[in-house]
Amino acid sequence: MLKKFRADLHIHTILSPCTELTEMSPHAIVEKAHHADLNIIAICDHNSCENVAPTQKNSLTGKLAVLAGIEIASKEEVHTLGLFDKEEEALKVQEVVYRNLPGENDEETFGHQVVVNEKEEVVRFNKRLLIGATTLSLKEIVDLIHSFNGLAIASHVDREAYSIVGQLGFIPQGLPLDALELSPRIGIKEAKRQFPQCGDYPIVTFSDAHSLNDIGKSSTTFLMKEASVVEMKLALTGKEGRKVILVQDSAEF
Repeated sequence: MLKKFRADLHIHTILSPCTELTEMSPHAIVEKAHHADLNIIAICDHNSCENVAPTQKNSLTGKLAVLAGIEIASKEEVHTLGLFDKEEEALKVQEVVYRNLPGENDEETFGHQVVVNEKEEVVRFNKRLLIGATTLSLKEIVDLIHSFNGLAIASHVDREAYSIVGQLGFIPQGLPLDALELSPRIGIKEAKRQFPQCGDYPIVTFSDAHSLNDIGKSSTTFLMKEASVVEMKLALTGKEGRKVILVQDSAEF
C-alpha cells in the first residue's frame, strides 16, 4: 500500500560550522521534526556524516525516519546532496571526501564543528575544513554517490552561491543528477521560468535548515511504500505508482 511521506531531506547539525551551535543537536532536531509533522528527515552536514548515527539513535519510536546524508562541495564550489539508505554507505562516501578535503578549520573564523554521541555528549571537534570545497569535480561527486547506491541531488539550485546554476551558469549535459533542490525562497513555477533547465529534472524542495525554526519550512511529499532511498528513486522517476508531490505550489511533478 502506498502512503504519503512528508520529507525535509536537507538538515544540518552542530557539526556544520554555520549552524546555531546551541540549537541543532540531534535530540532537538528530532523533536522539532516531530512537531513539524515530518515523516522523514535527512542529516546533510557539510562534507561529513558523523552526526547521522546519533540523530538516528534519538529517533527510535518509528514515527520519524532519519536518513543518512551528506552535502558535498565540489572543486567548482557546487553543493550536492547525497542520500543513502545505509549509514555505512554514507561513511564510505565520507572516507573519499575526507581524502579530498584540504585545509584545517579555523574555529575563531568559522566556528566549532561538534561531533556528539546519542546522549549528546561531545565526542570531539572535527578539525577538517568542512565548510570548504573538496578537490573532487562535480561529475566525480555524482558518480561517487551513485557508486554507493545513493541519490545525488543538486543543492538549492536557485541560489547564487554554491549552486550548480550559480557557480556554472548551467547544468552540464549528461550529468546524471537524480533531482534538483529548490530553496524555500522560490516556487516551482518561478524556478522553471528563471531556470528553464529545471524542467529537465525532477524537482524537490527542502529547508536547508541551519536553525530549528527552519526545519520543515520547506518540504516535499513522496507517495511510496516505505521511507527509503530505494522508494524515493521510484517516486522521482514516477515508477510503479510512486510520485512526488511538491507542497510549495500544491502541484504534482
